[in-house]
Amino acid sequence: MSLADIRYLPEEPAHDAEIEAINAEAFGPGRFTRAAYKIREGGSHERALSFVATHQDTVIGSVRLTRIVAGQGRGLLLGPLAVRPAYKNKGIGRKLVAIALDAAREAGEGVVVLVGDEPYYGPLGFERIPYGQLSMPRPVDPNRLLAAELKEGAMAALTGETRHGGLAKT
Repeated sequence: MSLADIRYLPEEPAHDAEIEAINAEAFGPGRFTRAAYKIREGGSHERALSFVATHQDTVIGSVRLTRIVAGQGRGLLLGPLAVRPAYKNKGIGRKLVAIALDAAREAGEGVVVLVGDEPYYGPLGFERIPYGQLSMPRPVDPNRLLAAELKEGAMAALTGETRHGGLAKT
């Protein structure tokens, strides 16, 4: 397989079953107890800002963005991000994140938040959120609460408990 054979596409409803299988494989049943999952239970993700990687018409990776609110701020929650094991460590996950951030920026969004590892997400533009500024509906290691500010000042408006923010205006 060549990386040139990987296609990056906007997520479609037809991808849902494959995405769910990838997430189950990557995160197991424990994914339902995570803070980010609790937020996503509040409603749908933004399909227009979510993407898949495919190889020979099979979904091999996925990233989703979900609207969030906290205090006076609005933003997006990145995740889940998952890539099938046979395709890991090839840059596919990083490329999916970059595509999602570019789409969010293009759509005029101000900030993308996630729960993840700073060594992985830091080079993609994510930084730790100041301790105590943002909370999640379930316990999270504050060192793993990261944000990529797409518009100056957008992160400062996100304060307090994070919850699902509904869908974009159409």
